[in-house]
Amino acid sequence: MTGLPASVAAAVLLVATLGAAAQDIDYDPRRPQELRPCDEHMHRGRINEARECYALLLSSQDSVTHAEAAWALGDLRTANELLRRSVRLDEQAVQPRSRWARLFLQTHQYADAIKLFREALEISPDDVHAKLGLAQVFAERFEGQAKTLLQEVLGQDDQLLGAQLLAARMALEEGQFEQADKALDAAARIASRRELPPLEVYSLRAALELSRERSPDAWIDRALAYNPRYGAVFQELAHFEVMRRRYAQASVLLRRAIEVQPELWSAHAELGSNLLRLGELAQARSHLTKAYSGDPYSPTIVNSLRLLDRIGEFELISEPVYAVGRQFEVKLRLHRSEAAALRPYVMELASKGVQQFSQRYGFTLHEPVTLELYPDHDDFAVRVAALPGIGLLGVTFGYVVAMDSPSGRPSGEFHWGGTLWHELAHVFTLEATGHRVPRWLSEGLSVFEEWRTGPAPGVAVTMDAIAALRDKRFLPIDELDSGFIRPSYPGQVQVSYMQAGLICLFIDERWGFEKLTALLQQFTRKGSTGQAVEAVLRISPKKFDEQFDEFARLRFAAILDHTLEWEQQYRRAREAVDQERWSDAVGPARRAAELYPGHVGADSPHVLLAQALDKLGRREEAITALQDFRRAGGWAPSALRDLGRWLDEAGRAREADEVLAALNYADPLNAEHHAQLGERLLAADDAEGALREFQVLLALSGHDPAPAYFGAARALRALGDREASRRRVLDALAVAPHFKPAQAFLLQIIQEANRNE
Repeated sequence: MTGLPASVAAAVLLVATLGAAAQDIDYDPRRPQELRPCDEHMHRGRINEARECYALLLSSQDSVTHAEAAWALGDLRTANELLRRSVRLDEQAVQPRSRWARLFLQTHQYADAIKLFREALEISPDDVHAKLGLAQVFAERFEGQAKTLLQEVLGQDDQLLGAQLLAARMALEEGQFEQADKALDAAARIASRRELPPLEVYSLRAALELSRERSPDAWIDRALAYNPRYGAVFQELAHFEVMRRRYAQASVLLRRAIEVQPELWSAHAELGSNLLRLGELAQARSHLTKAYSGDPYSPTIVNSLRLLDRIGEFELISEPVYAVGRQFEVKLRLHRSEAAALRPYVMELASKGVQQFSQRYGFTLHEPVTLELYPDHDDFAVRVAALPGIGLLGVTFGYVVAMDSPSGRPSGEFHWGGTLWHELAHVFTLEATGHRVPRWLSEGLSVFEEWRTGPAPGVAVTMDAIAALRDKRFLPIDELDSGFIRPSYPGQVQVSYMQAGLICLFIDERWGFEKLTALLQQFTRKGSTGQAVEAVLRISPKKFDEQFDEFARLRFAAILDHTLEWEQQYRRAREAVDQERWSDAVGPARRAAELYPGHVGADSPHVLLAQALDKLGRREEAITALQDFRRAGGWAPSALRDLGRWLDEAGRAREADEVLAALNYADPLNAEHHAQLGERLLAADDAEGALREFQVLLALSGHDPAPAYFGAARALRALGDREASRRRVLDALAVAPHFKPAQAFLLQIIQEANRNE
């Protein structure tokens, strides 16, 4: 229901119950005075008195007062119609427009809320309340514009309680505790002076204490003394626990929220989403259903329930893995349409990951790890809807990993094996620190592991990150978390991933990997990033930033000093390849690859160079170009297929086999690839690997299964399982009775059996 135009909104807003849709605390001084006594009852938790008070105002001749009373009673249809009428009667009305926008905001219709706030600002460009409302929308969506707009609001009027509260909340979300403290001090003074409810001040104070690893109980007690039904104090605490990826702790707090305020539907919704993250599906459904009964407008609730309705389409598979002398359990949740095809590769990576990360981080898993792969990207998005950031491929909720399946995106769009490796590293860094590790270090270590130990190793840094380094837009290490949470420019989230990975690379190369693990261990206890850096590396954060900047600029000196030349050479190479002017492409492609080897997308200069060299009959040089591409972290399926074919034609079969096997972690659902690789592995006397490929081929659709059955039969025979081999060749002949190779193979089996008798 998001994004509906205001003109039709009245048709979709329905009646809800008090507590389900009552407004957030409204600090706007323009609020009609008649509402104040009712508001006081509500803020104190006197629900019956508040209901009676608001009901008396339903006969008010002032349409805004009537609308606010209806809204407070949960009658959103009436509130919507009255506010729309107020705006129509006075096209220059600002306050009714802003209130109407907040109604849309509460019913999750963000596009309409933004439209109305902007209309209010067109009428009155300096209206701080409309600006504040717009900043709140952006803040809820974790957009960088929120900070700029809020600063503008506070510059106009720093005595707005709502603005100081929003500043405190945003600072807390970014881990800027001193800024949050200052904003809350200002908010408390304003609330006291203007006799406004201090409930949100108390809630955010409690959250600040919890974020500092101190007890929030004193502030919780003050909130409940003011309003014994104020479950939102626990929901606020849970929000920040989710921000810190402490999902189990968040669930405890959300349960307390609904104990105190059973009709706090947003807490039911968040608890349901959180239980879904933790894999507790039955309880998740229960709370999401309750949330929907009180708030049917939330797309998150609706989509989560739809996902749970489809969960029966997935297979839950448990398999053992062995590491550090122990057996662990890995659970796979795979869609039944692709479970058989993906299972061997997911388990192979999971087993390697558990083994390596257990040793590298000195941490022993205490629970089974669950890996969920979603072929429908929208289903995956439901799993991560409550998290900040954009462009996600996978998310780790402690021992539960959710990610896109290889079929969730077009072939070549992402390296699913690298994503799984990245997320598995998160399991260890999060659990080893009790989820206290800051976002930048957990993400940085996962990127570092992709580069160093993953299935497509190579330090592949995006050009956006190079541009950010060049333009001095890398953040100080103790502010780096903000780049993930609330980006201030397009692409900053991805740039922050790259910067965090480079920081870990820098520490590894300068001080050694043991210092990286020591830095991680610093976050098993209280402390900031700056304190951890000083304790482990014995330098100040400022000095660290200076040395890291020197390291990064030296590593990327060629591209930083010749960015314009790189762009020109790369463009010339692209144009020449597009026009099939192969000789003209070689020079500029080679120069672009020399200036920046780390550009490894499907349109990499390495790939352009290889294409041109191959067309010119310079195959050995073309092979070298693609090997350079792969060493730099390149994995584009089309390029790897070319490399495998060229190596094979050059008589380098083992190298070709290794390249083609690596394709399984980039493009595992290509039937032709598995057929080819299965035959190659049989020829190389790797019967076990060949059997896996033919079994995967049989799990895929859209091809003739007879050759796959026949391949599996030969692999089984090589492994000594003659009976299974006979069954598979019979399967081949059942599909294709005149398949001569299978006929000959069956005859051979029969003859061997007769001789043995």
